[in-house]
Amino acid sequence: MEYSEKVMEHFRNPRNVGEIENADGVGRVGNPVCGDIMELYIKVKGGIITDAKFKTFGCGAAIATSSMVTELVRNKTIEEALQISNRAVAEALGGLPPIKMHCSVLAEEALKKALDDYHERKRLSSAARQRKLQAG
Repeated sequence: MEYSEKVMEHFRNPRNVGEIENADGVGRVGNPVCGDIMELYIKVKGGIITDAKFKTFGCGAAIATSSMVTELVRNKTIEEALQISNRAVAEALGGLPPIKMHCSVLAEEALKKALDDYHERKRLSSAARQRKLQAG
């Protein structure tokens, strides 16, 4: 299996590894077939993703795609981040072997789940503020 130099570089030196304490959104996904598990954390300020980190248990391609997706979302608006597809992740890495494209799909799914989680937390906190105001 032939990996691009960019995939190998992100595998050997992954960017943004770790967790974000008090993250604004967390996406957890896994692929039961290959056993890869990804967690993606985002921090959002003023509608812009200011930080993104990941923890991934999986193959080199899973680690590389996790690393790349955190690079791609930083300093993007929520709307821009929603447009990041698995193809964009794979292309940014100089391509992936067909048998490893599922890793880029996992990275996209982790991002979408983190963004969904962000929206849900925002909705809940806004509803709580509303109740406090109504309670006087």
